[in-house]
Amino acid sequence: MTSTRNTSGLRPELVVVPCGVRKLDHRARAADMYTGGYHRACRRAAEALQPDRLMILSARYGLLDLGDEIEPYDTPHGHAEAVTAALLHAQAADLRIADLDPVVVLGGARHVALAKTVWPHARTPLDGTRGMGEQFARLAAMARAAGTPYIDTARTSDVRRAIARRRLDS
Repeated sequence: MTSTRNTSGLRPELVVVPCGVRKLDHRARAADMYTGGYHRACRRAAEALQPDRLMILSARYGLLDLGDEIEPYDTPHGHAEAVTAALLHAQAADLRIADLDPVVVLGGARHVALAKTVWPHARTPLDGTRGMGEQFARLAAMARAAGTPYIDTARTSDVRRAIARRRLDS
């Protein structure tokens, strides 16, 4: 069985990254809307893979191309207004991306589970991580392995909180 975590030497047709809680407060391109450190780390790792197409999985809008203009929102996964698997399937079919392979999905468990309803064969390199600290480290390693320098844009206080939460969970 092939590991779904391994992306070494892989040139994906599609990489899907998560949206983020931190957003601009005005209409903007999807590429610019999400300002949080986690989204940016996922984007750096995704760009390092040099995919044919890079999309954002928004909890509110579903699949977004980087150039799509959207309004800011506050819709978490699981909320009544959040994107559903059925909507995601319809979007993927309309965009003619449902049959792409290889596909890489970066993000937390909710984003990955939703994306895997469309791409069950997707590689998920963050599987097996035990918290945000490990996810950030794996994302940084992915970016470095592909020759993309890792510049930490996460606020120091966010990193400290993530490390403290991890210690409490241990």
